[in-house]
Amino acid sequence: MTTVVLADDEALLRKALAALLPLEGEITVLAEADDGETAIAATLEHRPDVLVIDLEMPRVDGLGAVEQIRRARPEQVILMLTRHARPGVLRKALKLGVQGFVSKAAEPAHITSVIKTLHAGKRWIDPDVSALAVVDDCPLTDRELDVLRATREGFSVADIAGQLHLAEGTVRNYLSNAMQKTQTRTRHEAARYAREHDWL
Repeated sequence: MTTVVLADDEALLRKALAALLPLEGEITVLAEADDGETAIAATLEHRPDVLVIDLEMPRVDGLGAVEQIRRARPEQVILMLTRHARPGVLRKALKLGVQGFVSKAAEPAHITSVIKTLHAGKRWIDPDVSALAVVDDCPLTDRELDVLRATREGFSVADIAGQLHLAEGTVRNYLSNAMQKTQTRTRHEAARYAREHDWL
């Protein structure tokens, strides 16, 4: 039996998966979460074999949740569900140790088999997800992308510095570099530009 925590802010999809996964294979859903913060709490409380988490969620997104979970449970197996596999996001998720990526459009039977594959210690990236990931024309560094991602979420320079454990001046330098590379006037424009080009 494989135990799972399901984290997705789309209630319909989450409830459907919670109902269907146990029917497809020997899977027990221990808890459901509708945002990143709840996902972190549920994972640390229930310690599932596999965390199935959506990339885009309110309050704390999938990557932010994974980062915090990794610190507390480095061994946690994670399957990320995604609609838009942007190269920068995929790279960051792989660096964080996410073992699997599946399209949100996948059949429950496929998601079940991937959960089993990950639980057995292997990795899995859906072909359509990996195809998008190799197209990488992004001139921004990982740190520049980090500060733009936080900018998009509405955080101030001071907040970003605290989140990323950087000095405020360093954050401003990264933002300035990102604005130069994207030829934009403000950090918010730079974040929008990066998002539109699928770098975030």
